[in-house]
Amino acid sequence: MTTTPDLATLTGEYTIDPAHTTIGFTARHAMVTNVKGKFLGFSGTLHLDGTDPAKSTATLDVTMDSIDTGSADRDGHLKSSDFFKTDEFPKMTFRSTSAESLGGDDYRITGDLTILGTTRPISIDLEFNGAAKDPFGNERVGFEGKAEIKRSEWGLTWNAALETGGVLVSDKIKLNFDISAIKQA
Repeated sequence: MTTTPDLATLTGEYTIDPAHTTIGFTARHAMVTNVKGKFLGFSGTLHLDGTDPAKSTATLDVTMDSIDTGSADRDGHLKSSDFFKTDEFPKMTFRSTSAESLGGDDYRITGDLTILGTTRPISIDLEFNGAAKDPFGNERVGFEGKAEIKRSEWGLTWNAALETGGVLVSDKIKLNFDISAIKQA
């Protein structure tokens, strides 16, 4: 049963639950369709301050070799030197630098996203989906988030021209997050 508790009771340290969290992305392919993918290996923490959301923080470490788009060939290409160079850059990281309440259940967290050794700021809009105690006694919180980036700003510039005009892979990448985190005792 999901409840909406007093936010002050949510203050504390949380660990992102990878079994119930999705770190995903969408890219336009061949100018005609969207290809979706996700990362299967990641860890992260949240510090929530229900009294003063601006004091909340987040960290995320993503294992780049865990990319999954449903196509082994495409995943192999994404891990290669054309894209993520996972041998040289095994992790993608996010470290928050600020958080703010946008009103209601909406928040924005801003931080530094590092891909291929390049660090740039990014803002993620989040919706608080609620808090609940699960059947195992864990206090959980849930957030849903989204952001857009231009992959070229992190040095991800590989592409191929299409005969009909345009390119094979869009520069704009949509990021999506479905986060479940467990409060630490």
